Parts: sequence; C-alpha cells; structure tokens
Amino acid sequence: MTTIHASAVLVGARAVLIRGAAGSGKSSLAFALIRAGETGTLSFTRLVGDDRVHVEATHGRLLVRPAETLKGLIEIRGLGIRQVPFEPVAVVGLVVDLGAADDERLPAPESAATAVAGISLPRLAVAPGTDVFPLLFAALRTAESDR
Repeated sequence: MTTIHASAVLVGARAVLIRGAAGSGKSSLAFALIRAGETGTLSFTRLVGDDRVHVEATHGRLLVRPAETLKGLIEIRGLGIRQVPFEPVAVVGLVVDLGAADDERLPAPESAATAVAGISLPRLAVAPGTDVFPLLFAALRTAESDR
C-alpha cells in the first residue's frame, strides 16, 4: 500500500481521486462533490479521504483508503478541519489532476489516462484557475462521443 497526497470521494460506485499541489483546491473539490450528492445533483457521494490517502492495486483495480489518522476528516477553508461520514475503501474510477500543465481543449489519448500503482485510469487534466466542478460534473455525467 502506498500513501499519496490526494483526496478521494466516492461518487456512485467509483471514487474520484483528486491530485494536486498544496492549496490547489483538492479539499474544496472533494467537499463540492459531497455537497452535490447531498443535494441530489449527483448520485450517492461520500468522502473516502482528504489530504492523504492509501492506494493499492488489487485484482486489476485501484483501491483507495483514508489515512488512519485522517478518517472522516476534511479541511474546509474558513472553518478548518471538520468531521463528515466516510467510506473505508473504494475503487477508483477517475483521476483528476488539478493545476495540470498538460490540459488541452481536446485532450490527446495519452493525457486522458494515467497510471497509479500500475493501474491505468481515465484522467481529467485541469489547468490552474479553471472552474473544475462543471468540467468534472460533465466527465461524470456524460459518455465519450465516438466521433
């Protein structure tokens, strides 16, 4: 099991793994996803972990778990560390890279995927300063065109 600096939120049956530099908005995006689940904008959502998570490749899937000391804790800017319900483990279905230098209007196949712990996953590269929630919402709620 490997520890990485990231946040993860279960959205429906798969987790979104959110990576980025300190201050890039990982926790804010995680909380926005949780709120979207509470309001019905997205299906079931639940925090897996914030700031540090453990990832592990198992049977061709990437599992994510919260760091033991941070279970159920999330940083909310202006409020500090808060406690919320959490999932102890989830299968990752999408990686979001905040502050990515390789974001593109029409991403090339090589930038639309990434490997974490040897597992290839769909990737959403987000440029610094981009309002990420609408982009992530579209990624979660639409399918790729075959054009």
